[in-house]
Amino acid sequence: MEKRITDLTKDEIAKLFPVKLSSHTSQWKGIYEKERDLILSVLNDVILRIEHFGSTSVPNIIAKDTIDILIEISDENNFNSEIVEKFKTINYDYILQNEGSSQHMVFVKGYSPTGEKGQTFHVHMGPKNHQIWDRILFRDYLRERIEIAQQYEILKIKLSETHKYDRVGYRIAKTKFVQKVTEEAKQYYQ
Repeated sequence: MEKRITDLTKDEIAKLFPVKLSSHTSQWKGIYEKERDLILSVLNDVILRIEHFGSTSVPNIIAKDTIDILIEISDENNFNSEIVEKFKTINYDYILQNEGSSQHMVFVKGYSPTGEKGQTFHVHMGPKNHQIWDRILFRDYLRERIEIAQQYEILKIKLSETHKYDRVGYRIAKTKFVQKVTEEAKQYYQ
């Protein structure tokens, strides 16, 4: 049986797929839209909302070329094994994401255990009351506040150098900034 990305250790993944940033491209929006349509074709009956988020959704800042997608589902469908099976039919691997005391479903696509990488996608999924939906506030705030988006870009460049072979460390090192800006965004949008 062929090894899957979910069979690899954190260290193996880090060596095969180092943190690499790319200049923003308008193509990311179209890539998201095409994948959104594919996802909707197999999961339209459970999806309440679908959004492009993450740095590829913020114009003019560098990003890892991974397209991040956020999907709202009902509380009843949270952690539903049928959803996992449907995602498998479109070549996604399932990962249970732990963020402190909070868990949510994550699906990844585009990684090969041999180190070959195609277009990658990370799909995060949870009900509307889950804290992952704060990421939309963060995205919208960066879109409106160019100076904060530029600060985020500078931080990402620095962290991509110090955490090149530690994807989880890279994500965690951004947490303080993301939390601070998310709190600002909550106040701004109230």
